[in-house]
Amino acid sequence: MTTDFALNGMDRNILVTGGAGYVGSHACKALAAAGYLPIVFDDLRLGNRWAVRWGPLVKGALEDREAIVAAIREYNISTVMHFAAYSNVGESMTDPSRYFRNNVSLSLNVFDAMVETGVDRLVVSSTSAVHGIPSQIPMREDAPSAPINTYGASKMMLEEIARWYGFAHGLRTVALRYFNAAGADPDAGIGELHDPETHLVPIAVQAALGHRPFLQINGTDYDTADGTAVRDYIHVRDIAEAHVAALNALNNGGESGAFNLGTGRGLSVREIVDAVNEAAGRHIRIVEGPRRQGDPPVLVADPGQAKCRLGWEARMSDVSQIAETAVRWHRDVLPNIVLRNDWR
Repeated sequence: MTTDFALNGMDRNILVTGGAGYVGSHACKALAAAGYLPIVFDDLRLGNRWAVRWGPLVKGALEDREAIVAAIREYNISTVMHFAAYSNVGESMTDPSRYFRNNVSLSLNVFDAMVETGVDRLVVSSTSAVHGIPSQIPMREDAPSAPINTYGASKMMLEEIARWYGFAHGLRTVALRYFNAAGADPDAGIGELHDPETHLVPIAVQAALGHRPFLQINGTDYDTADGTAVRDYIHVRDIAEAHVAALNALNNGGESGAFNLGTGRGLSVREIVDAVNEAAGRHIRIVEGPRRQGDPPVLVADPGQAKCRLGWEARMSDVSQIAETAVRWHRDVLPNIVLRNDWR
C-alpha cells in the first residue's frame, strides 16, 4: 500500500490509542507497511504487549490527558487513530456508566489533547451499531442513527463529539463503522483474543479445537435461508487497510465523514460454523438456544461510499479466508504465546 504524498517526519508519526488490541494492532501493521510509524498508546488492561510490534509503546490511560499530550509532543504526532474503547455489547447494557465514561467522557481527553497540541486529523473506530435496527438492507451511512444498546450509543456520541470539534477547532475526522470484524493476520502472529470472548468466529474456533464443549446458536427461527442470523463479516486486515486509506484521504485534504466497512454480503451463523469446521477439520457440537433480545435477523453493509471516497474495498473477506486465518492463529500461534507467558 502506498500514499499519494511524500511522508516527512511529522506526517509519518501516528498515535494509535488502543493499538495493543485486536483491530488496533492489525492497523499498526498496515500503517508500518505503508511507511508510517505507529506509536501505541495503551494501558494494556485489554490490550496485549505481544501485539505491539511495529513501533514504540507508550503505556498510558485515557484518564491521563497530560500523558496523551506528552506522547503527541514527544513523537511529533500528525494524526491520531482512536481505537481505545470497551466493546462488549451485553456488558454495555448492564453497566452503561462504564461505557459512557470510558468511550465518551474519557475520549474527550484525546480530543482536548489534540486541540492543545494542534493535531487536526483523526481516524476514529466506530460501529454499525450506531444504526440499531436497520430500516433498509444493505445499510447505508445515511440510515437513521437509533442505537439499541449502550455500546452503539456511546459510539454515536463519539461521532457527534468529533463533528462539533470540527466546527469549533477545525478537527477533520473519518469515522469507520465496522460490521463484524473477524479473522487474523495470515503472517504476523496477531489475532483475536478477548476475555471474555463474545464474538462468533473465535468462539466457533475454540469449540472446533476442543477448548469449548459446544457452540450455542442464539436463534434458529429467523426469516433467513437457514433460520440463523445473517451478518456482514469483514476480515480484520481489510479493516486495517481501510484505516490507512482514511489516513491517506485526510492527509490529501479530504473532508470529514463516516463510512461503512463491510463486504455487502451476508453470512449466516451456520455458514460461519461450516467454514470453521472445514478449516479446522473438526465438527463443532451445536446447542440451539433462543434469540437474544434486540438481535435483528440481517445486518449487511452498503460499502459503496468507502470505495468511492476512500478508494477502499474488502479484498480478503471471503469466508474461507476468515475461517482459515482464525483457525491457524488459535491453533498454531496462540499456544506459543501462552507457553511464553507473554501476556499483559
